[in-house]
Amino acid sequence: MELFGVSLPAILSQLLLGLVNGSFYAILSLGLAVIFGLLNVINFAHGALFMTGAVVTWMGLHYLGINYWAMLLLAPLVVGLLGIVLERLFLRWIYKLDHIYGLLLTLGLALLIEGGFRSAYGVSGLSYQTPALLQGGFNLGFMFMPKYRAWVVLASLLVCLFTWFMIEKTRLGAYLRAGTENPRLVEAFGINVPLMITLTYGFGVALAAFAGVLAAPIYQVSPLMGQNLIITVFAVVVIGGMGSIMGSIVTGLLLGVIEGLTRVFYPEASSTVVFVIMAIVLLIRPAGLFGKEQ
Repeated sequence: MELFGVSLPAILSQLLLGLVNGSFYAILSLGLAVIFGLLNVINFAHGALFMTGAVVTWMGLHYLGINYWAMLLLAPLVVGLLGIVLERLFLRWIYKLDHIYGLLLTLGLALLIEGGFRSAYGVSGLSYQTPALLQGGFNLGFMFMPKYRAWVVLASLLVCLFTWFMIEKTRLGAYLRAGTENPRLVEAFGINVPLMITLTYGFGVALAAFAGVLAAPIYQVSPLMGQNLIITVFAVVVIGGMGSIMGSIVTGLLLGVIEGLTRVFYPEASSTVVFVIMAIVLLIRPAGLFGKEQ
């Protein structure tokens, strides 16, 4: 069976591969949305911290012999602590300034982080083996689906839904949202708002590091790997709505699938289709699909 001259198995294969890419878009844009929605900072260091998660995972395996499953917890913790240090040293001074200051500061931090790892490891890429439990795949009839890619989709969805639930449906999430809108009122109830903001940034960048751990066995671990994704992820956040948690999750997954289908029907446009969609959405709805109009 064919559709517009393309076989159905080829279309279904690209749908699944697009879903894998969409999983990375979703979890990375979720971290950006959390940071912007609760701290009002455009975190351009997100791609560098995603890369840091992957490099820390590689270092844990090759220098300390720590396996992949342990690094799923350790790498986000290490990068989250790094994020807390960065927030305390730099970001806390710019919260009341224009967004451009946050963008320039985090861009500078990204260049410093990437430059440090580039000096240490070069740019050729480091290999990270797929864990033994997730090697091999499933024969779906129309394609062979690697177990690891199926795991990436499942793990990303679970983390995204957990984050959405914690922020939107729990008392802790209510405190976070209230603390960004009226910090003095929240502090009157005995809540340490600066500490809460610091931990929020740490959690946001830990999400990026978690995505880096998932990406390590798929992509070559390289100091430049974050640059290849961050621009697309920013477009995902803009389309979904700046600061919208659910918008980032849904839009990330959807755009990954659309990008995969574009590779089938019009490969030349696969690298630009996300930005075309962003331009159309901004013309029709400037706040994004899930964003709130001012």
